[in-house]
Amino acid sequence: MGLTAEQLRHSLDALAAIEPRFAAAIAEAGYPEPRIRARGYETLLRTIVGQQISALAAEAVWKKVAAAVGAIGDPQAMVATSEETLRAAGLSRQKIGYVKSLAELVADGALDLANLPEDDEEAIAALVQVKGIGRWSAEVYLLFAEGRLDIWPAGDLAVQEDVGRILGHDTRPGEKLVREVAESWRPHRGAAAIFAWHHYKIKPI
Repeated sequence: MGLTAEQLRHSLDALAAIEPRFAAAIAEAGYPEPRIRARGYETLLRTIVGQQISALAAEAVWKKVAAAVGAIGDPQAMVATSEETLRAAGLSRQKIGYVKSLAELVADGALDLANLPEDDEEAIAALVQVKGIGRWSAEVYLLFAEGRLDIWPAGDLAVQEDVGRILGHDTRPGEKLVREVAESWRPHRGAAAIFAWHHYKIKPI
């Protein structure tokens, strides 16, 4: 599960002590709600199905895919489902390759989602074995489904934009700079990311 409300508040209070501009942003936007997803295969499968489409469209396709596959939480069921059936359920040829990659890796034990490495970079490396799961998707999974405290998706444009806003930059900082400025925020960078997405929705005056 992801970071709890208590964990978020604790980490953000610690961040506010490290970086006063975070304290001002928290006063402006308040504490974010927890973002919690179930650990495991089905959450990653949903991530792939929902890539590059709206939340509404993703939910509609998910229901069709779940009906087509049957036991949607069982990777063996996905392995056994034909490409034609998945195409009829609304998946593109590319996404069929992705969902099959995930199902096969989990089904044969090459990806053990119940026992990912404790080291965050090693866990990310394990997840990106899956076709269609890039670094960002792996980081978001580790943050929302496993509640890893120090995950820092510095490549996320909204995170970059909001970190720049909080720190008073004139333009959106790039990934390299966002990684550098956040080094002093360890081990609270996961809460910083969740707060950035929350605060990003607040329009600057």
